[in-house]
Amino acid sequence: MSAVGLLTALLVTASLVIDALTPKPAEVIYGATFSPPYARSLGIDWHAAYTAMLDDLKMREVRIPVYWEEVEPQEGVYDYADVDWEVSEAAKRGAAVTLAVGLKVPRWPECHIPDWAASWPTDRLHAGMVGLIDRTIRRYKDERAVVRWQIENEPFLPFGICPKPDAAFLKSEVAAAHALDRRPVLIQDAGEFSTWQPTARLADELGVSLYRIVWAKYLGYVRWPGLGLFYQLRMLLARRYVGEVILTELQAEPWTTQDIVKMPLAEQLAQMNPAELAKNIQFAREIGFGHVWLWGVEWWYWLKVAEGHPEVWEYMRQVVAGTASFGP
Repeated sequence: MSAVGLLTALLVTASLVIDALTPKPAEVIYGATFSPPYARSLGIDWHAAYTAMLDDLKMREVRIPVYWEEVEPQEGVYDYADVDWEVSEAAKRGAAVTLAVGLKVPRWPECHIPDWAASWPTDRLHAGMVGLIDRTIRRYKDERAVVRWQIENEPFLPFGICPKPDAAFLKSEVAAAHALDRRPVLIQDAGEFSTWQPTARLADELGVSLYRIVWAKYLGYVRWPGLGLFYQLRMLLARRYVGEVILTELQAEPWTTQDIVKMPLAEQLAQMNPAELAKNIQFAREIGFGHVWLWGVEWWYWLKVAEGHPEVWEYMRQVVAGTASFGP
């Protein structure tokens, strides 16, 4: 056997072994991340979009970012009204809520530091965030719909308008959460650019992202190869530290380099449509994720109500109901 043939055989054998060792869930539970500021940027009624996600799509897992700039618009003045409403509406329908709090939470610009705190030195900024974590957990620790706390979002990935990554600070945030409540702490890591190990060591549950069409500065749009084995291997290694590995961010909207409403609609739909979405979901299912949270529910709703394109929304209804077909 040639060297190439031997290497190919070894890779195939390794793939089969890793796949066999990766637990396959009996069913996949679908959820979504919901961002009111993003929905507002699309010009849609975010309350209507949120309740449609729960009532029409029947999502039963929802991740809610707690944006510092929104819940503390002035120093010492707190306004949790929007988060209260989101948690309450989810609770009425028996949906499980993950509250994400930290300097870096889902949606651009990633770090949502209030203007009044933007010039603070790092130590004061860190102390202010630990205080917000404390206040947020105390506020919702008696809410049964809240099943976990997410602390930070891809904290070791230098992406977004954010301070430099700081492992010691992340440890202090996780410790603050653990001191207040026994529910698990989830941290999301970058699916494509990380081993996941440093993050998994600090978390009770690990969240990861999965993007298949991305934009690179010198290459333009790039389609990542379907390396499910790479995900499965890291999942197996991460489970030495965490009880659960959740796909917290599966690409289900176009990757854009500008406000999405400025991207021609034809380009949006060419990049993300039911066929592409089906391929992404099938890829996630084959890897072995039991919880799949999709990224872009606000965009699906905008397509449906503002642009007259309900196709993605209707397909996701089938996915959650268990009647959808998936791509290769």
